[in-house]
Amino acid sequence: MDSCTKPLSYELLAEIGEGSYGKVYKARELGDRQRLLAVKKFNIPQDNLDTGIPPFMIREVALLHKMKYFNHPNIVKLLDASAAPVGRSLDLTLVLEYIDQDLSTYLSKVPASGLSQDCIKDVMHQLLEGLDFLHSNMVLHRDLKPENILVSSRGEVKIADFGLARIYTFNIALTPGVVTLWYRAPEVLLNSVYMSSVDMWSVGCIFAELFLLRPMFQGYTEVQQLQRIFEVIGLPCEEDWPRDSPIQYSVSWGPKGSCTNLLHNLGPDEEDLLNQCLAFKPSSRISAAKALAHPFFMKH
Repeated sequence: MDSCTKPLSYELLAEIGEGSYGKVYKARELGDRQRLLAVKKFNIPQDNLDTGIPPFMIREVALLHKMKYFNHPNIVKLLDASAAPVGRSLDLTLVLEYIDQDLSTYLSKVPASGLSQDCIKDVMHQLLEGLDFLHSNMVLHRDLKPENILVSSRGEVKIADFGLARIYTFNIALTPGVVTLWYRAPEVLLNSVYMSSVDMWSVGCIFAELFLLRPMFQGYTEVQQLQRIFEVIGLPCEEDWPRDSPIQYSVSWGPKGSCTNLLHNLGPDEEDLLNQCLAFKPSSRISAAKALAHPFFMKH
């Protein structure tokens, strides 16, 4: 941010969310614009604040500033950021554009007849545009789920909370199970190394949810989550099991062989795209850039 840019002044209106990391407020900018804002206040306990702001926080704020500079329409905009030591902890405040609903809320209002194909195509295209932009800038989201995807009243889809993956990780060590398992890629569940393809698995789960209007894989433990996945995609062959996973391959995990028809009533293009997002092997999974060129988006 320019040194000459004045910090935004705003009044907090209401608390709208709380997580292990802190609180989110709805706020209104003071002055002429009066626009609505989302203010996130993180409190990170640090025992070594004498050494200055922890490097991981500097990285996150720098990343958010970089995203702000590029001003991508499918990434939520950061308007202001500040960090201040308070006692033996650190307060980080992020001011972001305010969007009043996430994809989870949006889906809860959809009639039982479901979303139109055009609507599903539009949401998916915008989500992939945002993700392709993050991946081209070497940013992994690592926690894509409907709650982290915002949908504006004009139908704009924006990825949120992407730069805070490390801050979330910092807290997850203290509070296991905070992040839902339902969108987590098999390699993460198997404690294996992972790359940007983890986000494409989450996109596949969200794609299925746009048709089903409910999460596709609903497990409540990591083992159960893997079983739910294998019930649908079939158990992979042993050669495809990650070598570095501490979890042993076993035929008892689920039915053998891949299932080509993951969801009923899907056309061949939708089915193919879903299959390529939900490939067990990360190297076989489609990238965001390739998904954008998939025939599913080409037909009108």
